[in-house]
Amino acid sequence: MKHGKKYTNALAKLEAGRKYPLEEACRLIKECSFAKFDENVDLSMRLNVDPRHAEQQVRGTVSLPHGTGKALKVLVFVRGERAREAEEAGADYVGADDLIAKIQGGWLEFDAAIATPDMMRDVGKLGKILGPRGLMPNPKSGTVTFEVAQALQEIKKGKVEFRVDRQGNVHCGVGKVSFGPEKIRDNAQVVLDAITRARPASVKGQYIRSVTLSSTMGPGVALEVGA
Repeated sequence: MKHGKKYTNALAKLEAGRKYPLEEACRLIKECSFAKFDENVDLSMRLNVDPRHAEQQVRGTVSLPHGTGKALKVLVFVRGERAREAEEAGADYVGADDLIAKIQGGWLEFDAAIATPDMMRDVGKLGKILGPRGLMPNPKSGTVTFEVAQALQEIKKGKVEFRVDRQGNVHCGVGKVSFGPEKIRDNAQVVLDAITRARPASVKGQYIRSVTLSSTMGPGVALEVGA
C-alpha cells in the first residue's frame, strides 16, 4: 500500500520493529498526528484465543476516566412510562416498534442502544443487524436493564464495550488526539487492565500477542506486551 508524504514522515518518527512503553507510545501518537481534524485514538489487541469456543469469548465494558471525546447518540428501546424517563435522562432516540421498523429499513444513526428486558423479545429480531456492529443490547454490558437513566448516563460519560472478533482481535476507542498523552494513557491503561482481567481460564501460554495504539490517520505504535 502506497502512503502519502505526511504519513511517511510520521512513520519515520518510529523505530522499525520497536515496541514502546504505553506512556511513550501516547506521546508518539500526538507527534505522529498530522490530520486537520481531531483524530480518534484506538487501541487494538491481538489475543491468543479461539472465539469459536464459548469459553474463550472475551467481552466486557469499562468506563474511561476521561470519556471518549465523542458526543454519543444513544437509542433506547422502551415502552410505557419508562419512555419519558429515557427522554428526560437525555436519550437521543426513544421508541419501540417504530424504531425496530426503522432499523430494519436500514437506519443506523446511533452509537449505542439500551433496551428494557421486556423489549428484548422484539429487539431480538435485530440481532443480525445490530450484533455484527456491536450495537445489540446485552445484559452482560449493562444495556438490557430497567435502570434506563443510569445506563444512559454511564454511556454518555464514557462507558465503552469491548468484544473479541472472529479473528481474535479486540478494538476499542480510548479518546482523541487532543486529549494529550496523559489522558490517552489513563484511558488506554483502564482498557488494557480490563481485557487482561477478562482472560479466559482455558487460555494457555501468552494471552496478549500484540497491542497497537493508533490515531485515525497516523501509523500504529506497537506497545510492549505484558500478559
